[in-house]
Amino acid sequence: MDIINILQFRKDHIDRLSNSSGSKGEKLAISQHEDWIERPKGTALKHLISELSKTGINIKRTSFDAIAIPVGNKVDFSSPKSIADHIKEMVFIEIKTTNKKSVKEDFTGYFFAFTEGELNAAEQLGEQHQVALVNKRTGNIVMSSIPRLLTRAKSMNWQVSVQL
Repeated sequence: MDIINILQFRKDHIDRLSNSSGSKGEKLAISQHEDWIERPKGTALKHLISELSKTGINIKRTSFDAIAIPVGNKVDFSSPKSIADHIKEMVFIEIKTTNKKSVKEDFTGYFFAFTEGELNAAEQLGEQHQVALVNKRTGNIVMSSIPRLLTRAKSMNWQVSVQL
């Protein structure tokens, strides 16, 4: 194998690990909250994004990982009317996961990124948007918001990602 193939193999391996690792953390967080559901998929997600748009909220479908719905309330995501009836009760949750030993119980020392879509969703949704910080190693979950987390930031590095 030449160096290019080795580097590509390593990148592919890391991408697989990071994707499955993050999704395991999301599943852990969702399983620990009776009122959380995974982000809908397919047509159900299209209906949700459409109903949000009708309220003036235009977010990307990837800007949240879960939704908190009050216990006892049932939302039929295949029905735009059901979504519209419950949309004001929903809290959209972005889940950030880690398993690093250096991260403290209050998540001091945790380095992570927000996408433009996540920042946009937080701005538009306001109190209806939360961030769950999940330590997969300890099972600790801390709820916060992007504005509160930004006030705690010890450093911020902004970047522009480009796909050609």
